[in-house]
Amino acid sequence: MKAFIVAATALAVFPRMAWAHHFMDGGLPQTFAQGLLSGLGHPVIGLDHAAFIVAAGFLLASVEGGMWGVLALIVGALLGAVLHLAGALLPGAEIGVALSVILIGCLLVARHRIGLTWLAGGLALAGVLHGYAYAESIFGAEAAPLAAYLTGFSLVQLGIATAGLLLHRRLIAAREAWARLASSGVGAAAGTIGAVFLVINIAA
Repeated sequence: MKAFIVAATALAVFPRMAWAHHFMDGGLPQTFAQGLLSGLGHPVIGLDHAAFIVAAGFLLASVEGGMWGVLALIVGALLGAVLHLAGALLPGAEIGVALSVILIGCLLVARHRIGLTWLAGGLALAGVLHGYAYAESIFGAEAAPLAAYLTGFSLVQLGIATAGLLLHRRLIAAREAWARLASSGVGAAAGTIGAVFLVINIAA
């Protein structure tokens, strides 16, 4: 577990240099395909975002109707992106993202049961912060690549969160001890990643 947390810390520091437009050498997407690739890539190469999505899937696995929580996260992210693109200011969004990753990691480690309504509401709120951050890299793009970008990051969040949810449910069904270990590992990794990004953002 200690080695896992050390590795997570190292990975959290390294991707600071790799932002969303890795496909376009830092420029805005110009075509639908470029927008889609950028949207698919952003939540994955942003390790804080990826950690949150995986942790959300794991957390929702123990809740009946957990897929509604996944959808709430995606809707919240889309709302956050729209707010950013509309010019709304959300001060401290990156710090809020880091705090959301820490919080969801702590919830996984604690294995605290939360009702679907509260959990979906919290994920939607966190999704607003993450979506606001996603939109920073697409601000100013034309309509087609912009729509593709929004589609891409919605699809990748759906895929990752659903995979986490189904994997954790399978572990719960197979052996509870494995499920507890996996939940604690994912939670500890997410919390560590969130803490590292929080320090980075405060120091920036």
